[in-house]
Amino acid sequence: MNIIICGACGRMGKNVAEVAGERGVGIAAGVDIVSEVTPFPLYKNIADVCEKADAVVDFSSADALESVLSFCEERGLPVVLAATGYSDADLVRIQKAAQRIAVFKTGNLSIGINLLQLLAKKAAQILGDAFDAEIIERHHHFKKDAPSGTALMLAQSVNEGLGGGRDNVYGRQGMVGERQKNEIGIHAVRGGTIVGEHEVMFAGEDEIVTLSHSARSRKIFASGAIRAATWLCGRRPGLYDMNDLLAEFVDE
Repeated sequence: MNIIICGACGRMGKNVAEVAGERGVGIAAGVDIVSEVTPFPLYKNIADVCEKADAVVDFSSADALESVLSFCEERGLPVVLAATGYSDADLVRIQKAAQRIAVFKTGNLSIGINLLQLLAKKAAQILGDAFDAEIIERHHHFKKDAPSGTALMLAQSVNEGLGGGRDNVYGRQGMVGERQKNEIGIHAVRGGTIVGEHEVMFAGEDEIVTLSHSARSRKIFASGAIRAATWLCGRRPGLYDMNDLLAEFVDE
């Protein structure tokens, strides 16, 4: 199997290349606006890539989404979308592309985070309105978007567990009044070299239930991306996520 890495010179792109080497996955080419010496062909624009590949792994940015999807649609290649900060218009574009090619998109490629997502939903179902749900995410000072895609994914799971109808509230400042029952608070912390930490807190009367996940290395996300790309090859057009991948292994 050979892949194309978008954002190949970034922190995550380099981790993907390292994990690919460890797992015998070839790198047909890389794409990045930064020029570096790499052991594989490197292009500034994905449209210029001429090497054959089996899948694309995109860890670049939401700004590159259109060029990445257009390239994959033209070549009929499956794509793992691992960038963050997608707009509503971007999400519509992703849905459109999924009608033609296999698209894997998730807020987080860590298996542990996806387990946290399931646990948060179950906890919300059990605890219900008697507990207030708040989500705290912490990342390094280089991260540009807030809140993280993972925090939004966790909020959605909590919302589903509570039966829907909750509103995300992003931080609080000033005289905001009493906390409303329909709120899910989301708070972003940025600093240092924190790889990624997510905490879902359910605060009730005289007790607090906390579910958390801490990433100690970016390799867990790179490993998930390689696993997703391998799993995606040969799939029919559609929009897939980590739940689809994990469900198949559970079924086995």
